[in-house]
Amino acid sequence: MSMMEQVTPNVFTNTKLRGCNPSFVVTSAGVVVIDTPQLPTKAVAMRQEAESHGPIRYLINTENHVDHIFGNHWFRGAGEVVNHKALWDIFMDPKAALDPFAYALEAVPTDDPEGTALIPNRDEYYADLPRGTVVFTGDLLKLRAGDHTIDCHWTPGHTPGQLAVHVPEERVVFTGDTIFSGCQTWLMTSNVDQWIEALERIRALPDVDYLVPGHGPVVTLDYVNTQRQVLLQWKGAVAEAVAKGWSREETIERVRFDDKFGPVDVGQGYMMDHIQNNNAGSLWDKLTALNYAKGR
Repeated sequence: MSMMEQVTPNVFTNTKLRGCNPSFVVTSAGVVVIDTPQLPTKAVAMRQEAESHGPIRYLINTENHVDHIFGNHWFRGAGEVVNHKALWDIFMDPKAALDPFAYALEAVPTDDPEGTALIPNRDEYYADLPRGTVVFTGDLLKLRAGDHTIDCHWTPGHTPGQLAVHVPEERVVFTGDTIFSGCQTWLMTSNVDQWIEALERIRALPDVDYLVPGHGPVVTLDYVNTQRQVLLQWKGAVAEAVAKGWSREETIERVRFDDKFGPVDVGQGYMMDHIQNNNAGSLWDKLTALNYAKGR
């Protein structure tokens, strides 16, 4: 039984897993994978399903968050791994504030108990982790796979190395977490102003009927407007709090959108407060630092 949903005759994704929406495109010259499942048994199953359509030519990661890259381990030896340099620099960074290896394992007991047996120890995991073999800088990397164009657009904002992958022949764009469709948006360490610019780059793409987001169901290009509103409302509400002189604690307590922007994505309902608190707190930090820098 397929674990993937068919978007077009050649495009497959899974929007029902805990973690990101891992996807692949079938071409006449093999398969292009976009992001890998965080859950080990799902990563193994997705690779098998992808390879049933042909060899994997490319594996493109859209960002550095573990739910998009942890599964790369189970794609060892499969094709070229494509990253932006700004992602490659912080790929599964063991020095990150939140240890990515430990954080990835958190989901396994609840969401993939059978995956426990598939996880190597930390040293083995890092020793042969497939990270970028095709690493690019600048705004665009154009790849070809058989009769398909694979345009990797650098769209920083949610993360520094964020990519949107546009496949014009399929009229599809895979946006990664530049779009959270119908569920709570994780801002955290994001640069909201850059993110809004990234949305405009995606909006300007020609030939898009289907937008495959990082989280939530497949939508149309119009959803860019909805995501933009979410970002503007978060930023506006926190800017207003700062203007009123609210402390960081007051802002976190009073600026919340848990009743407005949908549920938390699959399997992470218990993290609603974490998202609300961190979104508000990180925006407060940025906006107060900005005011301080302007000498206000």
